[in-house]
Amino acid sequence: MEFGVNFFPVVDPERKSASTYYDESLRLAALAEALGFEHVQTVEHYGSPYGGYSPDPVVFLTAVAARTSRIRLVTGAVIAAFAHPVQIAARLAQLDNLSHGRLDAGFGRGFLPDEFELFGVDMGESRTRFDEVVDACVALWSGREVRFEGEVHRFGPVTGFPRPYQRPHPPVFVASATSAASCALAGERGHHLQVVPSVTSREQLTAMTAAYRGARAAAGHEGPGRIQIKYTCYLGEDRATALADARAGEENYVRTMAGAVASWAGARSEQYPGYEAFVEKVRAYDFDRSLADHKVLAGTPDEVAAQIETIRGWYGDDLCLSLQFNPGHLPFDRAERAVELFAREVAPAFTGGLAAAAA
Repeated sequence: MEFGVNFFPVVDPERKSASTYYDESLRLAALAEALGFEHVQTVEHYGSPYGGYSPDPVVFLTAVAARTSRIRLVTGAVIAAFAHPVQIAARLAQLDNLSHGRLDAGFGRGFLPDEFELFGVDMGESRTRFDEVVDACVALWSGREVRFEGEVHRFGPVTGFPRPYQRPHPPVFVASATSAASCALAGERGHHLQVVPSVTSREQLTAMTAAYRGARAAAGHEGPGRIQIKYTCYLGEDRATALADARAGEENYVRTMAGAVASWAGARSEQYPGYEAFVEKVRAYDFDRSLADHKVLAGTPDEVAAQIETIRGWYGDDLCLSLQFNPGHLPFDRAERAVELFAREVAPAFTGGLAAAAA
């Protein structure tokens, strides 16, 4: 298994300024490299405390690139519907060059009605826009004098500049929230996968990862592909403190998410079947049940290691867990200590890489 560090801010200016959040996150990213973590990852959201401190993952990851030399940089994910593919391909290629080939390019469809309304984009086009942007970026990175004729995007001939550092192009990840069909399509096309267990059941996530692996193998792609699963991790020597931080942090996340998904109460889209139920799912959230179901990792190093062992048994040992140690409100010293504890006392049970770096 591999482990990375994930940043999904659920914080507002009343609790922490943007500059303080960025300063703390960059310090944690540098520490993650020093301790041997595989990647740093961040999201793209707009207009609310639900991820709104991360409107542009490329900007944040460029700052990480300037402070590091080895750790991979993951967009988790660029929202394909909100920009032109020529622009997205160029910005990502620039980051790939600035980092000397450390970019993993993750793409997502987006799922918040308010964000689509903000950009004047029809949610009914999200699947088409997603597929076109991913295909167009790969073509722009790989080819020259590219002509693209899609339903939404038409351009060319154009040669993408700058050319990416990695040839033929950076690894492509596809983010999927609940759809096994989307996971299968990612596997069929030879892409990698990003999933989030907090928004789906264990049975559904098992079906998603199985669909991905099966489709990738059936298409004849080399290797099993890379699967990133994102978890929030509250870790400390003192169990009571770690669990109290986890309860407070997760309840803040749920409150923040409730505001972000509220617009689903009056929205429907054939592209997002069942998403109107998000509002009720958020209202029904229970921290103790979430912890018992291993949707959040929390406790002492031994307890978190046991949780990861269970997760490995469910979803396989070829995973990369992308771990968020500070959603925003946690005091920095506790987040910093959690990163150190994970590298020294949890990771060695699953991979020798972090143990060697942290020794």
